[in-house]
Amino acid sequence: MKKLTYLFVLLLVFSVVAAGCGNKEAATGGNGKTTLTLFSTMSNKGERKALQNAIAEFEKQNPDIKIDANFPGNGYEDMLRVKMGANDMPDLFDTHGWSQLRYSEYVADLKDMDWVQHLDPALNQILKDKSGKVYAYPLNQAKDGISYNATLLEKYGIKPPNTMDEFITALETVKKKSKGEVAPLWIPGGENGNIAQVFDQLATPQLITAKNKNYAKQLEKGTFNWSNYTPLAETMAEMKKKGLLNEDVLTAKVSQATELMAQNKIAFTFVGGSLGPDATELNPEVKVGTVPVPAIHKGGTQSWIGGERFTLAAWKDSKHLKEAKKFIEFVSQPEVAKKIAEGTSSASALTNNKTQNYYSKYYDKYSDIKVEPYFDRKYLPSGMWAVMSSTGQELLAGSLTPKQLSKEMEKEYKRLSKQ
Repeated sequence: MKKLTYLFVLLLVFSVVAAGCGNKEAATGGNGKTTLTLFSTMSNKGERKALQNAIAEFEKQNPDIKIDANFPGNGYEDMLRVKMGANDMPDLFDTHGWSQLRYSEYVADLKDMDWVQHLDPALNQILKDKSGKVYAYPLNQAKDGISYNATLLEKYGIKPPNTMDEFITALETVKKKSKGEVAPLWIPGGENGNIAQVFDQLATPQLITAKNKNYAKQLEKGTFNWSNYTPLAETMAEMKKKGLLNEDVLTAKVSQATELMAQNKIAFTFVGGSLGPDATELNPEVKVGTVPVPAIHKGGTQSWIGGERFTLAAWKDSKHLKEAKKFIEFVSQPEVAKKIAEGTSSASALTNNKTQNYYSKYYDKYSDIKVEPYFDRKYLPSGMWAVMSSTGQELLAGSLTPKQLSKEMEKEYKRLSKQ
């Protein structure tokens, strides 16, 4: 019996030691390498490829470091919330517009890094605070508008719209001339965050950029009358009723966008990024353009919707913070930053490199159009994106009326503002 007990103790000790060695091996990648975990919100093939190419080059130059890149897609926010709750963040992660409001207590200060002196001043209010802390490195910056099939619009004699009335007319023309073969406005609502994206971009011309319809102060003070949001919901409901949206709006996935655009099945969509170059690669005869978000009210203006698109923040409690910062230093080098920005079909966030991408001629054409910040990031409390997603989906499903949608938005706005 004593012999059995002794053997059991030996086995237990061996198991603990082996587990300890296993944990050490996992932390170092199992082969003496340091493994960094990286989480990104990138969804398009071209975007991911641009980052993965940079990772491959970094690993080649730094053979002692491996980067485990993860792209959770629509589940990104939920996954990061769980990790925040457990205080077990990735070594590197995308703050997707919430570097200060959501992730501030988790990110390392990057203010001493060389690239900071070249940060585009337009991003200062998003990535820096009053004390000078820098929360994340921007891989690129966004100028979001509406993507359109330039080949189809030319075929149908449609000019890119400047106003919402022109936009609706364009959608109706597409429906009529294509005999229903082309989705006038294609929304991949199977991932409801893409419905929120439409509402978020259109909320700016609805509530901010027209002088006689500017509710910025009321939104910031918490005194906004949410009945002013109802017309936007009415517009979206009317589009659905008129058959101006894709029939599968509630089930379509963003992964379908490239192929459908290449097949001339989409006229307009709020999907951007590498959609254009990816679609043209599949079908060289298809060209994709982009136009600023149209003005809604008389006297209103068009606007790009922007800010940083993809970022990298370093977890302040990472056991490999030095290595994480080393990767940020690498991707901030002008030649690498340029490749990533161009690979994601976006403008660089740094002033020390000039980029040319698929949409450059459109950005040049509308160079006088102001870039407005994402509506939810500036005017709504954290958590409202999920509300915009769910209420927008319910509206298009017919289970919420426009007025009910606004009431739900108001209720959640007040609740979340108190947290």
